[in-house]
Amino acid sequence: MKNHGGKLKIWETAALLALSLSLCAGAWAQGRQNSISGNLVRLHVIAASDEQAEQELKLRVRDEVLRYLDPALQGAESAEEAREIIGASLEKIAGAAEKVSEGRSVTVSLSRERYPTRRYQGFTLPAGCYESLRVVLGEGEGKNWWCVVFPPLCLSAAGAEQAEKAMSREDFAIVTESEGYELRFRLVELWGELSAALQGK
Repeated sequence: MKNHGGKLKIWETAALLALSLSLCAGAWAQGRQNSISGNLVRLHVIAASDEQAEQELKLRVRDEVLRYLDPALQGAESAEEAREIIGASLEKIAGAAEKVSEGRSVTVSLSRERYPTRRYQGFTLPAGCYESLRVVLGEGEGKNWWCVVFPPLCLSAAGAEQAEKAMSREDFAIVTESEGYELRFRLVELWGELSAALQGK
């Protein structure tokens, strides 16, 4: 509302300024999160239940899937190429998992999933939506396990180096929270968490 002089009140001006800044920050954070996630493909393995035997089986399935993916993705030079290879290999990936699933049903899919913030050696991936190879055992009611299959961080000890090759300079500075980028990382992280909360995930 305007006052009798036709000018915005101080609180109205402050509210508009705060809204404008929030919208700008949100748009920037969304763009950065999309840029970061667009260069990665994650792996999500979900156990049938939380029973100890099922959790151990989950890890054996993980190992078998990674054993298949490691050579299959050797020639991939981008996340897009990795997604194409994985998408064309879902049946073979499922077959690899079934070899060690001890009769549990295996469901394999490639889709976008929301992840919480995850710290790796040398860098941190902010919460947000990422392309994900999802392997579900049985009813999928157990604890999960995840990593990044492109770039190949699951099996690589040089995770930060692999991540740097796949990302732009600014995105890598954000995920490593380099000096001066800590606030930017937090903005991207908060945006990812807020988006998940709004969507009830």
